[in-house]
Amino acid sequence: MLQEVVKPIRLLLVDDHEVVRMGLGALFQRSGRIEVVGEAGSAASAVNEAARLRPDVVLLDLRLPDGSGTEVCRDILAACPDTRVIFLTSFADEAALVATNLAGAKGYLLKTIGGRALVQAIQSVTEGQSVFDSALTSSALTHTRSHATQVHDEPCSVLSSQERRLLPLIAEGKTNKEIGLELGLSDKTVKSYLYNMFQKLQVTRRSQLVSLFCNRRTD
Repeated sequence: MLQEVVKPIRLLLVDDHEVVRMGLGALFQRSGRIEVVGEAGSAASAVNEAARLRPDVVLLDLRLPDGSGTEVCRDILAACPDTRVIFLTSFADEAALVATNLAGAKGYLLKTIGGRALVQAIQSVTEGQSVFDSALTSSALTHTRSHATQVHDEPCSVLSSQERRLLPLIAEGKTNKEIGLELGLSDKTVKSYLYNMFQKLQVTRRSQLVSLFCNRRTD
């Protein structure tokens, strides 16, 4: 009886450090389960290579020299809706985790992960699961719940309509300059809106705004 041939997972590797790409490539080659079909070291090349190769999975760094990984994720998924994106980053950032999730990523893992665990995570994502760093996810959820109890049931109702327009852009990890360009505002105006939002919602960090926004979306 013939055994069914299992096709390797076709993966696009995106990181601006060549040594990192080389190390990961060697790991995946040894695994025998993952085929690196392409590499990219910038945001622009990542989107172009994803559209050309149509990989099963894109393993994506959060910060690239010419753009945000979150933006790259959205662009890749717009061009390749069947591709799954996993972030592999050194940044243990709650707001970034939430932003990448909102952008459609199926995973957010830290570069401290072991090789075997990374290979398994990629396999899990191709099977329809999501893989987010457990410690970071737990911290983000705890943070969200704690801040949800500090304000009234509809915290965002105290914001003006213009301030509410900023919330999803902040959740996407956009800078003040990027928010200003999208909304037709100056950097100074965006900064002023943020200050007012912090005062109204009694928070001090962008990640806290993101937590409130996501809690509101899932209620």
